[in-house]
Amino acid sequence: YTHGFRNIYDVAIDPYMNIFTRGNTNDGKNWNVRFSHHIQTGQYGYTTLFMNFTEEIIPALVDVGGGSGAGALYMDDDRWPAQYNHVPLMADWGRNILFMHHVNPANGSFEQEEQEFVELPQITDLDIDASGTLYMSAWDGAGFRGDSARGYIVRAVPEGFEVSDFPNLQNVSLEELGQYLQSESAKARQYAQYELLQRPAADAAEVAWQIASNNQVPLDIRVAGIFTYSQIAGENGIDNLVELTGDDTVQEFALRALADRKEYVDKVPAEPFLTALNDSSDRVKIAAIVGLGRMGRPEATQALLDIPIPPSFESPAPRTEGPHASPNPAIIPAHVAVKALVDIGDTEQILDAVESEQNELALWALRYIHQQQVPERLITIYQDSDDAEFRNQILHNLARIYHQEAPYDGSWWWSTRPDNHGPYYRAIEWGATPLIRDFLLNVWRQSSVEEEQLFAHLNSKYRLEISEFGVTESPEEPVVEEQEVDFEELASREGQVGEASIEDVMLALESLSEDREVNEERGRELFVELACSACHSIDPQETPKGPYLGQIGGIMTRDQIAEAILEPNASISQGFATVQIQTEDGVSYIGFVTEESADELVIRNIAGQATTIEQASITSRKELESSIMPAGLVNSLSYDDFTTLVNYLAGQVE
Repeated sequence: YTHGFRNIYDVAIDPYMNIFTRGNTNDGKNWNVRFSHHIQTGQYGYTTLFMNFTEEIIPALVDVGGGSGAGALYMDDDRWPAQYNHVPLMADWGRNILFMHHVNPANGSFEQEEQEFVELPQITDLDIDASGTLYMSAWDGAGFRGDSARGYIVRAVPEGFEVSDFPNLQNVSLEELGQYLQSESAKARQYAQYELLQRPAADAAEVAWQIASNNQVPLDIRVAGIFTYSQIAGENGIDNLVELTGDDTVQEFALRALADRKEYVDKVPAEPFLTALNDSSDRVKIAAIVGLGRMGRPEATQALLDIPIPPSFESPAPRTEGPHASPNPAIIPAHVAVKALVDIGDTEQILDAVESEQNELALWALRYIHQQQVPERLITIYQDSDDAEFRNQILHNLARIYHQEAPYDGSWWWSTRPDNHGPYYRAIEWGATPLIRDFLLNVWRQSSVEEEQLFAHLNSKYRLEISEFGVTESPEEPVVEEQEVDFEELASREGQVGEASIEDVMLALESLSEDREVNEERGRELFVELACSACHSIDPQETPKGPYLGQIGGIMTRDQIAEAILEPNASISQGFATVQIQTEDGVSYIGFVTEESADELVIRNIAGQATTIEQASITSRKELESSIMPAGLVNSLSYDDFTTLVNYLAGQVE
């Protein structure tokens, strides 16, 4: 449906088939979360395009910072208060919060505003039933792998809400199903749709059609009727849906339903889609473009080539992260038109448009077509032109298709810190690579000193690896994934913890803990080497410092100890909170409160230095959301040493 995402665990789908998600930007390099609206056939950039080729993608709506998106739900139940209704609800497991993203239409997409809704420890999922009751699940201390002894379910309803039972729809009549299909609850409508699909097709289709064609009912109800009717009637419903494309109110949804099932799209007429390309609504236009691509109609090629590219189609500057999370709705019609042109596959007509009119959309589409005729024609067009800017565009196109993506065979994977330079993840040469190389070298040899800089730029941007050109930057070397990993060698490699994602560290901890005895001496050495002893004590006879760890193994599991070290700010346990104290003389103290009486308290900073403060002199005191313990404390360790440290602490049970 869409491409270029990471860690999409769930989707929120509104009544108009808009899909919303929260996903990570990039594995171990950056854990930021992007909130996105999915446009069918769209490419959102992960992992090879969203840094250096952002002109080729549909950006996310916003980058909301760190976290881990989990369960999602589009709240659509008019029994709920307006401020919580008609909104995507997104659980963020890493932030312990259920977020609302208030979305407002913007051209063919949306603008959004994030708001916190519910705090729930390690929230993983949520759902609503047809009675209007919301349920949320919390792992609450179950860690990265889960724990059957941890977690719970929360039931939530609006204040004063009276829950009524929802009937078993298998026992109701077709007429009643039609009423439930018009419910103000999306879940009730969905159950009605499920049941209608089980009833005799002719009668059920008639019920759905009466709703789909009724311009007196609300739009979301009509849309439910349209897609229900389409699924029941199949190709027998084509004529009725074509009729609905003449109704401006539901034109978009009739077009989407007509192109939904590829097994019979060859029977769908192209005329309603071609007409819709000139519609004033971007949403209608986008639905028509996507539909033409799904139908594969060559007669649509020229009409698609006429779609303009907006000024926002611009490559990011070298060494600059492109705007992959800044809304750019203007790019969507051209973006999906390119996808449709590639799917339709009329390469000769696309090349003709480049030759006759220097069509920029055609050049964009040719970035993804690896056919011998493409570089052959582009070279001829270059040689016949005296337009310097146009010739440079052709050089970029040839450099873009110099390589192609290697087919994935299951023997390698992206690992936790993937190469995101692009434009390919695992680039390989293809049949036309020698032709392109020879042509580029010939042009380069005839270039002036100033023009040679262009070839250095092409070499760096597209990773051509043509040594004669030189480079303008030193990008990261392409990642070469090993098919077989020596886990024992990996386990003892210093710095491996800092190079890996937290998930991989936790998996290594589990694997290594299974067959390793606790090395008390080495664990104590690491505790001192990492300066843990500056803030924590193990021996009850020691002078109190920060949080006492002499019994930590009886309070926290091995996984919880590991997570607390790796992500000290994620979940701060009772007694481990960092406190900020302001005194009447204007001095501020930050650290752990290690002793406290009615008259005074002792606070220790990160260096282990203790300060005694009189209670009467304190003007303010608050717990900080972040821990005084620095992140990255164990980045220099190997998996072996990290496992040893965790096992040592887990053994402190007194």
